[in-house]
Amino acid sequence: MIHKEFEEYLLSFPNTWLDFPFGEGTSVYKVGNVETKEGKLFAIIADSSKPLRVSLKCDPLLAQTLRERYESVLPGYHLNKKHWNTIICSGQLSDDEIRDLARLSYQLVSGT
Repeated sequence: MIHKEFEEYLLSFPNTWLDFPFGEGTSVYKVGNVETKEGKLFAIIADSSKPLRVSLKCDPLLAQTLRERYESVLPGYHLNKKHWNTIICSGQLSDDEIRDLARLSYQLVSGT
């Protein structure tokens, strides 16, 4: 998974945009009111990470299960560890699985 491909996928969800509230180097994907830029984050990517590192909101039980099953799934970096995972895109999870987790994150944050 490369950053640009994943970014295109994240920005394909309705009412989403890219923001940099933590400064350059950390891409934050938000959902909410695109006009006023008021919303909540649903994905964070460490821009210079190799392999790609992405943080996504997750159901707490699923988050724990994924951490137990995959060493590339860690508690959310600088986030609520109960609700967020940081995924190292090293190949343990397929690109489709990571996209599914991104969709779940979007749904949890947007309420859809």
